[in-house]
Amino acid sequence: MAAMGTWSFSQPAVEKMRSMILDGQNATDVVERAAADVENDVETGRHIVGRGGFPNSRGIVECDAAIMEGVPGRFGAVAALRGVGQPCRVARRVMDRSPHSLLVGEGAEAFAQEQGFTIETNDSMLSSHTLTAYQEFLENGQHASGHDTIGLIALDLSGNITVGVSTSGAPFKAPGRVGDSPLPGSGLYADHTVGAAAGDGDKIMCYCPSFHVVQLMRQGSSPQEACTSVLTDIRKRIGKEKCFQIGLIALNMKGEVGAASSVEFPYTFWNQGMDSVEKRVISY
Repeated sequence: MAAMGTWSFSQPAVEKMRSMILDGQNATDVVERAAADVENDVETGRHIVGRGGFPNSRGIVECDAAIMEGVPGRFGAVAALRGVGQPCRVARRVMDRSPHSLLVGEGAEAFAQEQGFTIETNDSMLSSHTLTAYQEFLENGQHASGHDTIGLIALDLSGNITVGVSTSGAPFKAPGRVGDSPLPGSGLYADHTVGAAAGDGDKIMCYCPSFHVVQLMRQGSSPQEACTSVLTDIRKRIGKEKCFQIGLIALNMKGEVGAASSVEFPYTFWNQGMDSVEKRVISY
């Protein structure tokens, strides 16, 4: 039994995951519900997640989300989805009810409507904070700082493991831009015989770091060793001084955790034997 999340703001979500896991709930339900709480909280929008997230260059909030189970072939994602404050729930429906794995833009929106989700106005997706930031962007080209994304991993009592990610994407991005978060192997990856990993970073998709971490764990590395090794490999390939922002977390089937990052990177976790959720900070 274990739970893990990226960044300090994941702590309430991981605490909820801990409670749900101890209550015997399935890992996928745990990840979906915990992620949905974060997504739908306008205050966490400033962390580039869900409702209250930063809009694109045309002032529209477009969200990416994905969920992946350790069971082979169990993956669902949406990208550039407008008007839904809890995109991870739509990603879950894609996994459960669509013949496809990834739906984007108008297609994702139409599917969400078919599944009973209400498509909200863009105004309801913005917060006063992100609207002000957008106005400053229009007036003087000032870009908001931020690199956060919510990544959650749950290992339940039955040995099921699920990982989920969600983001509103880079502030003031080009309309239709899709980042690493909803892409399997890049923003997330899970294998019920090994463990799961999640990655955060605007330029990580071509390195498939989450898949790489899981494969190293398959070969015998601990989660910490695997995350460190993947980051080291990326730095060697592009040059340490040129390394972009990247954060990785991993959890294996023993409940062991690991993380690595090119920036100061707090993460939260809990596993069997711990009385409460703890936070650690990776110093780059």
